[in-house]
Amino acid sequence: MEGILLNLNDAKTLIEAAEQESQNLGVSMVISIMDEGGNLTATHRMDDAWLASIDIAQNKAWTSVALKMPTSNLEEATVPSGSLYGLNTTNQGKIVVFGGGIPLIKDDKVVGAVGVSGSTVEHDVQVAEAAVTKFEGSLTHGQK
Repeated sequence: MEGILLNLNDAKTLIEAAEQESQNLGVSMVISIMDEGGNLTATHRMDDAWLASIDIAQNKAWTSVALKMPTSNLEEATVPSGSLYGLNTTNQGKIVVFGGGIPLIKDDKVVGAVGVSGSTVEHDVQVAEAAVTKFEGSLTHGQK
């Protein structure tokens, strides 16, 4: 990855890793990458992936950047008895409160996020984690 800013080439590399994991699962998904400002860097819709997953994947990535945490961290706090119940109704409904969005962190700073949608929450998380693993491996090994 170049520097700490995510560019299109970086996003493509992360999307490739996520797509490979999705193919291993035999599921078509949508994979989105946002930069640190919550701006879309890239969205990739695999053949036959659900159209609804485009917005969901982008919103998962946006939520992870905006709140600096995985979207799965919000699940328990946003149930009707939770302290953050109703959070998903804020920010024009962009907040996603289930797994599949994970921030990309470099030097303890959120520099972007990946959002994945198209299958079960468990699979969405697994595919997003493949992109995060690629991101961390690229940084660890100094690849550009």
